[in-house]
Amino acid sequence: MQTRRRQIEDVASTLFSSRGYAATGMRDIAKALDLQGGSLYSHIPSKEAVLAAIVEEAAEAFHAAARPIAERPGPAPERLREMVAAHVRVVTGGRERAKVFLFEWTFLGEERRAAISRSRAAYQGYFERVLAEGVAAGELAAPDPKLAAVLVLSAMNAMAHWYRPDGPLDPDTLAERYADLFLGGLQATHERMP
Repeated sequence: MQTRRRQIEDVASTLFSSRGYAATGMRDIAKALDLQGGSLYSHIPSKEAVLAAIVEEAAEAFHAAARPIAERPGPAPERLREMVAAHVRVVTGGRERAKVFLFEWTFLGEERRAAISRSRAAYQGYFERVLAEGVAAGELAAPDPKLAAVLVLSAMNAMAHWYRPDGPLDPDTLAERYADLFLGGLQATHERMP
């Protein structure tokens, strides 16, 4: 059985992801839960606290999925493929929470925003690391691993806007196609034109 706090976070995720954080009020959350506004405050201190909980949980999910793959040895193209699949699974497994993490985190207060900014940079760093290792090993061609990581993550993050569980691509197929596209463009080949 869900705790009331979890119910609040789930409803807030839905509202923040569909309306945006700024356009969602505490009354909207309370109404969706059939609660009085005042009783909502007995479970949470503020709207920002709910946003922080959603964003922090999503950040943990992204890190837990990608970090072990990035840190282990092995061919960079294989690890990048697995990291793409891990990222896709996190987004598609909790699209509303992922969307809030990816696009609404900037509404956090200064201290929390700075912490999440560091967390996001560290997450991007996993992709940069694998790309740079692939370049160093001659497995990938990415003159700027940081820019390549931004491209890969930006493309995947957009799926939080359009992915639907009942759509034509299941998460595994989507991850495979994304990885094929990315690796097709990043694969080191001797025939590549300068």
